[in-house]
Amino acid sequence: MAYIYVDGVEFPYPARGLDVVVTTPVDSARNTQAEVVGQRIGRDQYKINNLQWLMLSAEQWSFILKKFKTGFGVPVTFPDPVENAWITLIMYPGDRSAQPYWIDENDMPTRYKDCKVNIIDCGV
Repeated sequence: MAYIYVDGVEFPYPARGLDVVVTTPVDSARNTQAEVVGQRIGRDQYKINNLQWLMLSAEQWSFILKKFKTGFGVPVTFPDPVENAWITLIMYPGDRSAQPYWIDENDMPTRYKDCKVNIIDCGV
């Protein structure tokens, strides 16, 4: 079993160091006594931060990047730390980066290192 599935497809197991950030959206302000008053808006939202692979082939990295081209948000399944169970949310990618590591005779990368992406909850 993998750690993360995007659009129903198993991604390679990521390197250590990723963060699953859970945010509770609130509508808040301060009253005349400078106390914070507010209320929760909707459900908790998630961000998979620092999702990284130390080394991927060019084909693997391309495959991962293309999974996010199908639309603004795609279904992402991962372990929910709040419920300690699998959760599927519609998410979109933030910044994506990688460093070319090996190149072929046509100067095209064949391997990338430090492949990174952040995946952010669309809230729907």
